[in-house]
Amino acid sequence: MLFIETDSPPPFYQEKLTAAKRTQLDKWFIGHRSQRYYLKRFEQFDQQGYLSPKWHWAAFFVTFPWLLYRKRYMDAIVYSVAGWSFIQLNVALVLVAVEFLAMPFIANMYHMPIRIGIAALIWLFWSFMVARWTDAYYYRMARREIADAINDYPQDEHLQQEHLRREGGVSIFGLAMGFGFFAFALMVIKVQFLPIIAKPKENEVLFDAYDTVKTTQNNVALAYSQTGQCPLNMLIDTDSEQVRIEIKDSAAGVSQTDCAVIATIQNVQFPIRYLNDQTLVFYHLPNSNNWECISSLNKRQAPDNCNAD
Repeated sequence: MLFIETDSPPPFYQEKLTAAKRTQLDKWFIGHRSQRYYLKRFEQFDQQGYLSPKWHWAAFFVTFPWLLYRKRYMDAIVYSVAGWSFIQLNVALVLVAVEFLAMPFIANMYHMPIRIGIAALIWLFWSFMVARWTDAYYYRMARREIADAINDYPQDEHLQQEHLRREGGVSIFGLAMGFGFFAFALMVIKVQFLPIIAKPKENEVLFDAYDTVKTTQNNVALAYSQTGQCPLNMLIDTDSEQVRIEIKDSAAGVSQTDCAVIATIQNVQFPIRYLNDQTLVFYHLPNSNNWECISSLNKRQAPDNCNAD
């Protein structure tokens, strides 16, 4: 699509056709959907005598479903394999370069937005280039199919019409298949690939939360053993913005305690926002020297010595 001839006259152009005959053939190929739009574009290319970039919104946003909708099945396969592979290769090369040359000098909180931004910019550039040449591509396809119809059935308009309607027009099934593929791809990303990114980040946050609350609990336990009271006003020194520590004489989900250290996870961004508001609680058992642990995290996420509900 991005490597269309800009020769004069356009490829497959049938000079011997009258304007009325060419329009009729175009209508058979285009079908009823968006017929006026494409007839106008085809007429522009015919009059100027060469292909040139125009703008096509559908190709900008949903190129793959548009190709299937317009029955360009083989081109859709080539686009999905070659086009997307080209995008992925460029994204990978740029990200590797940025990772080594720039990321060491950028704060960690900006790393993921920068990576997403780079991938989005490359994808947008590719979509922009495709959208500019889609009308020229579709015009070329129409002229090729019209040339085939005339060569195969030079004296039979009925067979020409059948050929163009079979090779042209639109396919609602193809459109549904295109969006269905997108839905399937998003599901695969969510189920298979997103956890690969999320797991290390989740482990980092959970380790930080446990380490912070455990350190605080040790200090609270020492103060409790010395005074016999829960140090509710103890100064909590923690540098973590993702863990909020509180010392209370009660805790949710704990029936009997006179002192509890509660760690609440907060300010966690995508893709592990599900950790926000999760808690780790170390609580003291009255009339004993024992401290127990309870957590709102599930069994996979919670520390081994905490009882995950």
